[in-house]
Amino acid sequence: MFQVNQGINFIEDKSLITQLDQLEIPILHQDVRPQAVVTVNQEDQLPQVIQPLNSNSTLEMARGEELILDFGDHQVGSLSFELESFGSPPDAPTKLQLSFGERPLEMVGSFAAYDGSLSRSWLQEELITVDVLPTKINLTRRYCFRYLKIKVVDTSPKYGIRLKELICHTQSAVAFDEASFISTEDSLLNEIDRISQKTLAQCMQEVFEDGPKRDRRLWLGDLRLQALANYATFQHNDLVKKCLYLFAAKTKDDGQVSANVFVAPTLIPDDTFLTDYSLFFVDTLLEYVKQTADQVTLKALYPTAMAQVALVQKKIGSNGMIQLDEGWSAFIDWQEELDKLPAMQGVVIYTFKKAVELAQMMQESERGEELIQLIEQLEKAALSEFYDQDRQLFKGLSGQLSYASQSWLVLAEVGSPELRRSVMQMTADSQGELVECNTPYMYHHYVAALFETGLKEAATAVMKRYWGGMVAEGADTFWEIYNPNKANFSPYGSPLINSYCHAWSCTPCYLIRKYLK
Repeated sequence: MFQVNQGINFIEDKSLITQLDQLEIPILHQDVRPQAVVTVNQEDQLPQVIQPLNSNSTLEMARGEELILDFGDHQVGSLSFELESFGSPPDAPTKLQLSFGERPLEMVGSFAAYDGSLSRSWLQEELITVDVLPTKINLTRRYCFRYLKIKVVDTSPKYGIRLKELICHTQSAVAFDEASFISTEDSLLNEIDRISQKTLAQCMQEVFEDGPKRDRRLWLGDLRLQALANYATFQHNDLVKKCLYLFAAKTKDDGQVSANVFVAPTLIPDDTFLTDYSLFFVDTLLEYVKQTADQVTLKALYPTAMAQVALVQKKIGSNGMIQLDEGWSAFIDWQEELDKLPAMQGVVIYTFKKAVELAQMMQESERGEELIQLIEQLEKAALSEFYDQDRQLFKGLSGQLSYASQSWLVLAEVGSPELRRSVMQMTADSQGELVECNTPYMYHHYVAALFETGLKEAATAVMKRYWGGMVAEGADTFWEIYNPNKANFSPYGSPLINSYCHAWSCTPCYLIRKYLK
């Protein structure tokens, strides 16, 4: 998704900016202390407790020593601790290295070996020099971690250091300890629900972040899924509203919304544009209005939603096929070999149908009818170009079969209900023939397509196998990337840079409540 687009002209809507000024999101805090000192074995990467800790515990360390603290669960927040010396008077500064990790794998080895494609500045490490002891250290940067490795880089031979009052000051827009969890006879499903809600809660900050470790900003594709999970759980709908306004307040001069925005030091839309993400503004707005009946927001943001439709409408050929030419890319999934055209055709149909609902809400019947006719053309082309009668599956123009193609064309309701159910049954029964999914984002849509076609048992089995696979690997929160067949897979060249608390993986709590209750 890395793009550099120079010379982009953004237009600011001052009336929407004014609305944003009224949408302050309070942040809640809790103090959490480490539970134990642990070791992490290089081979199995399983933490072993060597010293339980309590609120009165102190830790003594000498130069060259290191230890790993386990905070008991995944945390998002700042860190403070008190530092003092013992032995002779400190005759040299204390230099500490702190390394924060979401998973044990970040505690083995050194961040210095990182050679991935994303900036190493995302790695959570600090080098601290302290001239005067005793003192209190306040690290105001927000960290995302369960494990904290502390190394005494140097002191002097004359003294050691003592650490106490180590506290993570957590941050979230919602109180996770007030969440309501399912209670069924299926303990794995219960745990998947709990972890998915924790993932969501820790991504709920001043905006819905994609990941509190990385990228720490608002992405439209993630927002759409977070909003659905939020409606089923915390119902912090003002946070959804704020995020919608953020995307609409500054758009490209042709009306297209950015794929993501920064909110500090001020609202800055990124120069990254993804066609599928832009269209998801339509769906996200529609679902928000259905949940809240907020007519003011509907009227304010309807033009932005329909602008996304109008822009993509220009990219539809006379044959009813979407044309993704230069400058118009789509995400769909982190999968290099994926032919994205069938899935993108499905996304267009899916979101255009949502746009029809918005037009009807706004009593723009003529625009709605125009879109209905266009959708019929798009569906006809999809069946003609992509559906393989013999295989009973959708395929790309080169013949490629993928989970993404089946899922999105089925979610778009292309073909009869019987055809769609047959497609998803064939997909569920396939044995390695289809290009696989690499992210919880794409797995969400695959599972949703199974549920939508009535394949409840297959959908539940996939959800338990996929998200349950992360549970089995020790996940405290669900991950950005997970491929059960590729251990520690990373599209960035190193699992150290992956986000292990990521927004688009939080949807089981929504799927369970929509389809299983």
